[in-house]
Amino acid sequence: MPPEQKRSPQPPKALRVLVVDDEAERVAVLRDGLAEAGAVLAGVARPDEDLTERIAELRPDMVVLDLNAPSRDMLEDVAAINRDRPLPIVVFTGAEGAGLITEAIAAGVSAYVVDGLERHRVKPVIEVAIARFRAFDKLRRELDTAKAALSDRKVIERAKGILMEQRALSEEDAYKALRKLAMDQNKRLVDVAEGLITYASLLKG
Repeated sequence: MPPEQKRSPQPPKALRVLVVDDEAERVAVLRDGLAEAGAVLAGVARPDEDLTERIAELRPDMVVLDLNAPSRDMLEDVAAINRDRPLPIVVFTGAEGAGLITEAIAAGVSAYVVDGLERHRVKPVIEVAIARFRAFDKLRRELDTAKAALSDRKVIERAKGILMEQRALSEEDAYKALRKLAMDQNKRLVDVAEGLITYASLLKG
């Protein structure tokens, strides 16, 4: 039999970037800088467009805003993006007020660069933005996991309390009963606990 041919590794997917700017000259600088960074221009949006709609349409991997000064509406769009579909977001701007920078970071901007739109700076800024975004996203996912685990634990504790009260079980025996029921029904422990709480509520009603 002929030896199996090894598949050549797929080249990494190019980063697709949505640029928000209304000046063709600055867009050209960004396009060149993105090319040097191995990224591609997914599209260009004007600052007065609905940014969330453009992102839904183009599905970029990153957003770069080149603005004289980010407006409050733009920062609200950035906050909505990071709430619904988090992305690395870079701002190149001439506005350097401390309050504006604080608002931008709070909205979820990964990198805020003042008076720095030069072709050779695009690549390092993008790399820093991606690194910061990944670090923050990891923390966010860990926090979400911890919150979910705490919520599940509260539900299980409540279900155990119901069993202990209604069947005069010890805490350990109540937990064993819940776990056995979960195994018998091939369900998660927290799902069984929620079902028990719902059933107990119906009986009380």
